[in-house]
Amino acid sequence: MISISCVQIIFYSFCLATAVQVFYYLFFFSRLAFFKSKTKNISQTHPVSVIICARDEAANLAKNLPGALVQKYSTTHEVIVINDNSLDESKYILEEYQRTFKQLQIVELKQEAKFIPGKKFPLSVGIKTAKHEILLMTDADCVPASEFWIEKMQEGYRENTEIVLGYGAFHKKKEFLNKLIRWETFHTALQYLSYASAGLPYMGVGRNLSYKKSVFFRHKGFSSHNHVASGDDDLFINLAATKTNTQIVIDKDAFTLSEPPKTWGEWMKQKRRHYTTSRYYKAIHKFLLGLYALSHGAFYPLFIASMLFFSWKIALLVFGVRFLFQCIIFYKTMNKLDEKDLFPWFFVLDIWMFFYYIIFSFAMFKKPRKTWK
Repeated sequence: MISISCVQIIFYSFCLATAVQVFYYLFFFSRLAFFKSKTKNISQTHPVSVIICARDEAANLAKNLPGALVQKYSTTHEVIVINDNSLDESKYILEEYQRTFKQLQIVELKQEAKFIPGKKFPLSVGIKTAKHEILLMTDADCVPASEFWIEKMQEGYRENTEIVLGYGAFHKKKEFLNKLIRWETFHTALQYLSYASAGLPYMGVGRNLSYKKSVFFRHKGFSSHNHVASGDDDLFINLAATKTNTQIVIDKDAFTLSEPPKTWGEWMKQKRRHYTTSRYYKAIHKFLLGLYALSHGAFYPLFIASMLFFSWKIALLVFGVRFLFQCIIFYKTMNKLDEKDLFPWFFVLDIWMFFYYIIFSFAMFKKPRKTWK
């Protein structure tokens, strides 16, 4: 039989987890829910270099590259594709596009960088090749959500801005797996965009990310984490982003869209690879992300235990406080990130996060793989 003191510990732990969660919703996530882009005193467009790395991406280049090439952007811009040792038809597809689109620049890599695993070497070559100060990164399996992607992303630059974080969404499908994938993508964006708005930027996604060439060279590129295959996006942003040099752009015309993983195993493999980089984050970011995940993962088990052993009425009341803030924050942020079809599912998907944390907690202790494809 459970003692009274143990029951009280369970309930107080539940209240503490709830309080921590409510704090994150009010202090961090509300910033994205009620985010409004500041009006610029002077509107200015900048020359932009779009950079795309591709390895054996012939099908994706044929499908998605036109989206970057037909952008309506009046100022000088270029699209650089680094064809990284591809063995498929990528070279010929790129050459065919270059005949029509003169802004397309092709960089052919025919040798591997032996001591720099992953995507960082081809991306560094693309950055060094770029003619313009403002760089805009995306992937070969991504397509801009509109013809105004470049324009909207560069609008994020202000006087002291060096980094602009965008949202990389996935195409909507009917399968429930698609909802899980898009929920996780939304939930991650909810955190990194909200943290950036709070002056604590800690990551960005390579599907939709912009920064200045000068900030890349000032931090010596990816040299501090060249030994890690992943992290060309989040680890670099974790290193270079500050309270004053980072902005977010959540205009729907500024999104990119990607094909989601088609199977559970494919998604698991992708997420495990991404989570191997989080151990290299700054201590404050690891603490904040860890505290949120711990309180989130513990919330539902403690809620059930409080219902069973303490008082179901009081436990429901405490639960309702968090649920109310969730409804408001999720409804507004899902609308801003064009994920509103997930809102009716958010309660089920939020419960799923308990299992998600268990599944992926082991990835943080797994040795990163050495290739990016």
